[in-house]
Amino acid sequence: MAQVTLQKLVKNYDETPAVRGIDLDIADKEFVVLVGPSGCGKSTTLRMIAGLEDITAGDVLIGGEVVNDMPPKDRDIAMVFQNYALYPHMSVYENMSFGLRLKKVAKDEIARRVENAAQILDISELLQRKPKQLSGGQRQRVAMGRAIVRDPKVFLFDEPLSNLDAKLRVQMRTEIKKVHQKVRTTTVYVTHDQIEAMTLADRVVVMNGGNIEQVGTPNELYHNPATKFVAGFIGSPAMNFVPCTIEEAAGALRIRLSKDIAFPVPQERTGRYRALVGKSGLLFGLRPEHIMEQRQHLEPNQHPFEVELEVTEPMGMETMVFFLIEGTELVGRVNPDAGAQAGRRMKLVADLGKMHLIDDGSGRVL
Repeated sequence: MAQVTLQKLVKNYDETPAVRGIDLDIADKEFVVLVGPSGCGKSTTLRMIAGLEDITAGDVLIGGEVVNDMPPKDRDIAMVFQNYALYPHMSVYENMSFGLRLKKVAKDEIARRVENAAQILDISELLQRKPKQLSGGQRQRVAMGRAIVRDPKVFLFDEPLSNLDAKLRVQMRTEIKKVHQKVRTTTVYVTHDQIEAMTLADRVVVMNGGNIEQVGTPNELYHNPATKFVAGFIGSPAMNFVPCTIEEAAGALRIRLSKDIAFPVPQERTGRYRALVGKSGLLFGLRPEHIMEQRQHLEPNQHPFEVELEVTEPMGMETMVFFLIEGTELVGRVNPDAGAQAGRRMKLVADLGKMHLIDDGSGRVL
């Protein structure tokens, strides 16, 4: 079993905290992605798991064993970096087998492991080439192959795709997912790209300022964010946030965004939101795909409103429409045939069943 457990893990650089006492349990064979903006502590956390960074306080356990003082080579982990760290004078085969040769593994066993990894990664025909003869994507495959042949307890990936162009990143993302499906090894993967995190992970760990904001499946984080930070970080384009107030009239609640725009609160949320009537510092959150063009037949909790469009961005399969409510810019996604034009008024529909109400002071989703 190769579960990874972090207990009250802390890392300070002099007086500056980088990781602030986080707890995390990663199950055996699970693919977990640490995601967050630069400086949030995700790479520092990965390096503490690897043994490349000293721990200020707390514990790292691999397979139930505390490894705080264990050197990296004895932790039975394999790491893939964003710079491929291949030896330029060695062939692909020699690069992939280097760690096994250091461990004095038998030649036939080395050959078996390298050929097996090369087949998984579709690089069998590249084994005799030197790194300079490879593309960026091929070099990244070799770096992954070097990790796979070691058959470690845990794979650690530190932003492995950040040096690749956009098209190759998408391709390699798929390759990494395929590899994990074939080689079911506990994997901890660090990225700042939330799309990478959502597409790869069994569970995503969203970090911010050295803390864990939320842990959950991609769907949980997308549809049920716990904080404004998670709601705004996960999803592209980001969730819309508009200052709002809750009003009560004849026992029913309305959520008011401006003098002209107010929506009825969905019936199932009335009890939850009643105590917030008249409260200041509230934000209304709604994802762009839940703001759409006017429909002939509205679903429950879908409500029309009209705005003047500031900008339109045709994307082929959809058009992004930008508009202002009380000086705050919002974006919606409409059908390309809906006739959206900048400078014109347009009837849109908000799906209130998908709304989020946020306390702007604490950042909590209510």
